[in-house]
Amino acid sequence: MLNGARYPIGTLGVLRLWSVLSLCLLMLLTPLEARADITLTFGTYAADKPTVTVKKYRPFLTFLSNRLGEVLDEKVVIRMTVAKEYQEGIDQLANGEVDFARFGPASYIHVMKQNPQVQIVAMESKKGSKRFQGVIVVHRDSTITKLSDLAGLSFAFGDELSTIGRYLAQSHLLEAGIDSKDLHTYEYLGRHDLVGEAVGAGKFTAGALKESTYKKLIAKGVPIRVLASFDNVTKPWLASSNLPEDVLLAMRQIMLSSDNEEIVRRVSKNGFLQGADSDYDLIRDAMEQSQAF
Repeated sequence: MLNGARYPIGTLGVLRLWSVLSLCLLMLLTPLEARADITLTFGTYAADKPTVTVKKYRPFLTFLSNRLGEVLDEKVVIRMTVAKEYQEGIDQLANGEVDFARFGPASYIHVMKQNPQVQIVAMESKKGSKRFQGVIVVHRDSTITKLSDLAGLSFAFGDELSTIGRYLAQSHLLEAGIDSKDLHTYEYLGRHDLVGEAVGAGKFTAGALKESTYKKLIAKGVPIRVLASFDNVTKPWLASSNLPEDVLLAMRQIMLSSDNEEIVRRVSKNGFLQGADSDYDLIRDAMEQSQAF
């Protein structure tokens, strides 16, 4: 008999509703910080082998997440994504698909054209300077002694958006009187290590790559030598336009700290420096000049 039940249906319904409402109220009263971590995505692209890229950055990202957690008083998780191509990585930062990134100077200029709200967190330091070297290499046994000797021969560039691998190299070739019509052939090979290996294998007469990759290839026995070197600007670490201001400021504080642990030097041997858009005017000029190549 319905009305004779010890707990009428109506009472059970009220009890269940009260339980649900209590749970919802508890969730609303629980601070958001206690329910969710801060999850950030770090983006870059593979200028060298992807495995080398991951190995290089993962320890620093772990350090950064721990320090951010201390500064912000919240747990911070940093994920990492490595784009296969430069343009993919640029698009990811411009569109807010990653929260912060480490780019080459030319990629910084490209991403700023797509999204002017991207900000520089810090610049890498090279012995206290914002400059380092790019190199043009030839085979170790080559008789070539100057850039103008490359007329009628072959050249290996890096990625079509690479600072050293394209823009600066083409700018210096132009200064030596060499443009694309003066070369027998040229190709864009992508990664810096592929350029050096191709020159060492005799597939190209010369090629452009960063000095650090050149030194690694020499250590591996790749038979190449430096024909010419030129200045480049150190890499910027960039924040997407979506990154919360408090996270950006905390990240900058940590990276610019004078007492950073040794782990920081695995990414930037001498830590980081305050960066400004004008630091990259050298690269803007080279990119403009390379259009004549």
